[in-house]
Amino acid sequence: MTSSNYSQLEETTRIFRLLLDSGILPAEFTQLAAHVKFYNESNQLSVPCPLKQTELISALKGVEALLALKLSKSRFNNNGSADIDLQHALLFLFSTYCSSVNGYHKGDKLQVSKYLKQTDLNQAQSDPYRRMSANLYRTKDKRFYHIHGSLDATTTLKMIGLPAFIPGLTDYNEIVKIYQDRLDTFNCDELEAMNVQNKQAGIEALKPEQFLQSEHGKVISAEPIFNVEALETDTPPVPFTPSTKPQILAGMKVLELCRIIAGPTISKILAEYGATVIKVTSDSTLPDVPFFQVDGNMGKHTTNLNLKHPEDRAKFEELLKDADIIVDGYRTGVIEKLGYGPSRITELAKQRNKGYIYASENCFGFSGEWSGRPGWQQIADCVSGVAWLQGQALGKDEPMIPPFPMSDYGTGCIVAISILLAVYKRNIIGGSYWCNSSLVQYDLLLLAQGKYPEETWKSQVLNNPDFAPFMKLRYYDSVDAISGTALSIFQKLNPDALQNQDYFTSLYSEGFGGTIRVLKPVVEYTGGIEVGYKCSSRPNGSDAPEWWD
Repeated sequence: MTSSNYSQLEETTRIFRLLLDSGILPAEFTQLAAHVKFYNESNQLSVPCPLKQTELISALKGVEALLALKLSKSRFNNNGSADIDLQHALLFLFSTYCSSVNGYHKGDKLQVSKYLKQTDLNQAQSDPYRRMSANLYRTKDKRFYHIHGSLDATTTLKMIGLPAFIPGLTDYNEIVKIYQDRLDTFNCDELEAMNVQNKQAGIEALKPEQFLQSEHGKVISAEPIFNVEALETDTPPVPFTPSTKPQILAGMKVLELCRIIAGPTISKILAEYGATVIKVTSDSTLPDVPFFQVDGNMGKHTTNLNLKHPEDRAKFEELLKDADIIVDGYRTGVIEKLGYGPSRITELAKQRNKGYIYASENCFGFSGEWSGRPGWQQIADCVSGVAWLQGQALGKDEPMIPPFPMSDYGTGCIVAISILLAVYKRNIIGGSYWCNSSLVQYDLLLLAQGKYPEETWKSQVLNNPDFAPFMKLRYYDSVDAISGTALSIFQKLNPDALQNQDYFTSLYSEGFGGTIRVLKPVVEYTGGIEVGYKCSSRPNGSDAPEWWD
């Protein structure tokens, strides 16, 4: 396939059919495939990633649409259809970069910070030196290791022998040199041993074949892209509550236990379909990235509860009595240890004689030896081989983190799909379900679709002068530098995309003290099916711990 005849629409349709043929949905869903249409291909690669991100997320949104159509038919007897704009779907993969408060975006750090709640408790984001503790570096043996200080850089910095703080240090190049000089004193296996000992979210950047040959790679690559596992089958079918709005999840209550992107994206998609969502965090003990809350908290209420404190546990358990869905975005086992994981939820379901849906997402998946390791989008992209393919596609003999947190958003969509399937099952046959997927599973699905044709990639990216600034980036450049450069190029190639009112919605947010502008839901429905947000975004901890709407 050459550059001139490569078709995003054809490839999206192929992936959509491939997903349906893989058996991830029962036949009664796949029979609706003709009601899903894709449109608006540009065939101009505007995000410099060699993997088919636009096509895959569009196809996944198509699968999401099938479930919505079936649930709408079952609940409201609607006969609708769904349209998916490929360019709108692409924007979904960097939703937070499209969001704004009073016109200020993520990159407008000084201007936008006055609207944000300062939840970066450990200066993991706001201190430029500590920020670079989450970055990819070369090791003494010429391999590449992504250290990751997560939301508190101190442990990682102590692990590699650097000071926790260097007051006044803001020069980007100087900071990179300090880290690289230090990492040059360790070989990769030494870093891995220290990382495991300190329970940090770091990993070696592996090539795809290296990951698949690892013990964990062998296990997780044999898993489906998501699991919907019956936790119990004793509770009866749960009828939908009467609703005046044709939203498929109207009346359903969601408790979100998540931070950052993938987990909040799951609940945000549920909110788009009418679910009542309460995001539970604890501002005094759990740091979070302030700007990510602008997009991630859309359509939700947010409350502070420390699940280690008896009084707050009692309030949480009151919420839990009426909840339908729990979304868990923490490292495997964390919520279980607090007493609210799948095993406890199963007991509670039997006690109340009404099933729960428990949804989990993590970095490495829920099978295999690395399933309990902490991780983030960059870690998944490094271990799966995505980072190596990104670097090699740019003509470099080194890995490079791809632009934007695309695997985060893709994973959020996949888990939302699994929840919609579980909602259908609970309504038809009853029971409780555990839905799960991971960043690595999304990456493996992405890798399985292959790269863009070589001629397409060369003519549209490598030989395109618009991408020259991106070609200058190296393995050690930060996610902020990589994504910021990619965003500038995207805006140059698509000057109208981020101003297209068909893609965005604006609402005033009392919590942020300004007008919030975020991406609209991607799937467009006909036949009376409604999607949209019931409330504006707000910072973490803005509301009382009580069901609303």
